Amino acid sequence: MDQLNNILFTHSYFLRFDPKQWAIGQPYAPLGTLYAASNMRMHGYNVSFFDNMFSYTAHDVVPAIAQNKPGFFVIYDDGFNYLTKMCLTNMREAAFKMCKLAKKYGCIVIVSSSDSTDRYKEYLNEGADFVIIGEAEQTLLELTNAIKSGIEDIAQIQGLAYIKNGLPFKTIARPVLKDLDTLPLPAWDLVDITPYRESWLKHAGYFSMNVGTTRGCPFKCNWCAKPIYGNRYNSRSAENVIAELKLLKTMFNMDHIWFCDDIFGLKPGWVKQFAQLVKTEGLQFRYKLQSRADLLLDDEDVAALAASGCENVWIGAESGSQKILDAMDKGTSIEQIATATKLMKKHGIRPSFFIQFGYPGETKDDIALTINMINNLLPHEIGISVSYPLPGTLFYEKVKADLRQKTNWTDSDEMALMFSNTFSAAYYKQLHRYVHQNYHAHLAKNSLVKLLKNPFKPSLKRIRKAASFIYHAPATLIEGFKLQKLENTV
Repeated sequence: MDQLNNILFTHSYFLRFDPKQWAIGQPYAPLGTLYAASNMRMHGYNVSFFDNMFSYTAHDVVPAIAQNKPGFFVIYDDGFNYLTKMCLTNMREAAFKMCKLAKKYGCIVIVSSSDSTDRYKEYLNEGADFVIIGEAEQTLLELTNAIKSGIEDIAQIQGLAYIKNGLPFKTIARPVLKDLDTLPLPAWDLVDITPYRESWLKHAGYFSMNVGTTRGCPFKCNWCAKPIYGNRYNSRSAENVIAELKLLKTMFNMDHIWFCDDIFGLKPGWVKQFAQLVKTEGLQFRYKLQSRADLLLDDEDVAALAASGCENVWIGAESGSQKILDAMDKGTSIEQIATATKLMKKHGIRPSFFIQFGYPGETKDDIALTINMINNLLPHEIGISVSYPLPGTLFYEKVKADLRQKTNWTDSDEMALMFSNTFSAAYYKQLHRYVHQNYHAHLAKNSLVKLLKNPFKPSLKRIRKAASFIYHAPATLIEGFKLQKLENTV
């Protein structure tokens, strides 16, 4: 029975299994896993953690199982990270292997992730004893307490899936946690931060860590999957977030923070309060966040972000075609994207765009509008993807009948189009290359113009950027020619 007081946490995101992300070399620790570990420790459990971020195979976890002798083996993925929300098959297969390995050691296996929430029957068939559906901290605590107490009928525990009478059974859904300040701060002491720091310094020249200030998103973009936190939006207090930032500064002396919320600072007045507390506490750090164009139209709010250290905001611009934005139920306009971009630049914040090609109904004219928007507004960075149907979304239901046997990407760079569309999958792959070259050519052209306008104040960075036009201009023509050849392929 004492063994049931021991919990070994791990997760199924293996950086090495995602070649694009491994090459980028900017990993973030599994924040959701650390929250769960901290919560269970607060309630009297002996908690250990095996971090698969830099593991080579699923078998790497075996020594940790043998050493810690856990009664519970918990695969708990980070619901804050978009990479785990993508439900990549490489990671799913690794999770299945770990389930089987832990069962060999007599562990009770519990899984919590976006993928297992969508595919709980598969996980139960592959060795998981329980799958937690949705937000998991409270469900995990109730489940382990019930098993420790010898309670056999666990059907009253909300947010749970397991085998009952030989068949997969799912209990009623659990409401999301409203008061996030009741959770303890993540168990940062369980992480070996050294390989994270070394990777960041090698690839980026600074060290970034992740913090979540909210859970959920109230907006209803019809392609966005929210299997863990749903459409509700709940926020930590600014004071609670500041306490964690001070802890991270003391423990790790980070340079930079990624606020990994789906939507940062939506609660009225929160951003201004946060900025004031950063100033009062004398905190110095830079940060990036995710937001929406329609939330970045107030000059005072954008100024407060800049004053508190914000240097980069990623917005879901998605498309330069209003027709496509409306089809997505995005709720934003092309004019708002332009206004927000200019306002951020005014306050020294770098605007960056998520762009999505391949949404049903998108034409060549819509694609051209998107390219023109990028070239005219010149964001700091762009992240390009193709429309990716995930269970639980209206978009998935719309294309479900057309989905081929493949329903998930293997890794984050696969970019496979998994349903029939205006153009072929090969076309969208080439479009990704063309748009990037075109964008960099326009950035270089913009630097060249600035240099010619003000030749007496040159900077080495601007000179290099301007000179890169010599490469990007012809490269754009070449990639555009390749794209044209693929227009009529199916």
